[in-house]
Amino acid sequence: MTGELELELKLEAEPAALDGLAHAAILADAGLKERHEISTYFDTPDRDLHRAGLSLRVRQIDDRYVQTVKAEGVVAAGLFARPEWERALADGTPLIDDTAGPLSTLVNATLLHGIAPLFVGEVTRATGRLAYDGGDVEIVIDRGTIVGSGRTLAVHEVELELKNGRPEALFALAQALNAIVPLRLGVLSKSERGYRLAGGDPPTSVKAQPIILKPDMTVADAFQAVAGACLRHFRLNEDILRGSDGDGEPLHQARVALRRLRSALSIFKPALADDRFDHFRSEFRWLAATLGEARDLDVLLARNPPYRAALMPAREQAYADVRAALASLRARALMIDFSEWLAIGAWRIQPADPAVLHANAERFAVRKLQKLRRRLKRRGHKLQTLDDDERHEVRILAKQMRYAAEFFVSLFAGKKARRRSAAFLAALEKLQQHLGDLNDLAHGPLVLARLGIEPEAAEDTAGQRKRLLRKAAKAHTAFAETKPFWR
Repeated sequence: MTGELELELKLEAEPAALDGLAHAAILADAGLKERHEISTYFDTPDRDLHRAGLSLRVRQIDDRYVQTVKAEGVVAAGLFARPEWERALADGTPLIDDTAGPLSTLVNATLLHGIAPLFVGEVTRATGRLAYDGGDVEIVIDRGTIVGSGRTLAVHEVELELKNGRPEALFALAQALNAIVPLRLGVLSKSERGYRLAGGDPPTSVKAQPIILKPDMTVADAFQAVAGACLRHFRLNEDILRGSDGDGEPLHQARVALRRLRSALSIFKPALADDRFDHFRSEFRWLAATLGEARDLDVLLARNPPYRAALMPAREQAYADVRAALASLRARALMIDFSEWLAIGAWRIQPADPAVLHANAERFAVRKLQKLRRRLKRRGHKLQTLDDDERHEVRILAKQMRYAAEFFVSLFAGKKARRRSAAFLAALEKLQQHLGDLNDLAHGPLVLARLGIEPEAAEDTAGQRKRLLRKAAKAHTAFAETKPFWR
């Protein structure tokens, strides 16, 4: 039995939205039919399947049982493309043999004997098919729960799977449905949500995860992996932020995700320039600026507790603006649009310079890292003599250098590269921290003035600034002397 490639787009919704969607005129010809499904996911006590990038599921539909093994391959911010292996079973007991895909080759046979149920998903699934915009699309609307480790998670989602025709049909239909009811790009499969549920309490924020690139990747493949990871980072924190009561950490992480994504666009620009590039750069700048207003107030509050009473009304308004922006059709459509552009944009299908797009990712990374390092060394020279705006530019450059290093670090293997990369990133982090503190010191009074707030007492900003300048200059010197890890 061979694996088949599954291509689908996941969208998340509120329960009331799904009720409205099922009866929307656009789906009148889809022939939606409901059925009840119970899916049991199996793994070893130590989660060996999950660590190998695999999931094992047995689904019960009436009196039928179907086993599915999936390899979590390319996950590009909502666009799931992965091989899967299916077979019918006599009952709910998994069968591990040569029809189970890569299970027996990637996981030790002794460990496989220890598999047991880990979590269960139970959904009412409405399924239909629709001819739309040149594509034959299967529509799945799921309502239900995932239960594991004594915890329960609600599931309300729409899946669109292309059966035939134009890939653009997936996204066109997604945007049409999104215009009827609020839908958000989904970046977690049910198995991922189940593992998160079984693993403990839900996270209060999510930091950027390491990006794994392979030396034989093309520049195009590397960009898709990097941008997809950034989009996933943002969406995970967006969901936490929307469910929180003004929690600053998921907002901070969502903003970091957007900064990383914007840096990726700049770093890979030579391979991406098409008629949509500037649009996405502008839209992500808008979204980042909206989050930035709230983040500025959080930083100011942390540094200046006496201003809390005066700043809280502005902070509440800033967070209200963030929630409104995230709830807007503009932001929701942006995520679906960008996911489409990542997968089938003109930059990929009809590149302006195929030689750049299909070049080796490792060689591209070396050139970019060397260029950024030279610029940061040059621009940060005599840091203490620069004015606030010039230091701000150095700070931005340090961020881009750090993000680029994090994006590309997995391309350079070996003990020496790992040792050097750890030192390199640590030096960059320290430099970025001191430059950030200087920026906060300079920016804080401007925020207070904009809000019409008078300082309650004179602060020794000159002394703070002098101390921070010495630390930043020292950190820049240390960075300049740190050996690059890509040589």
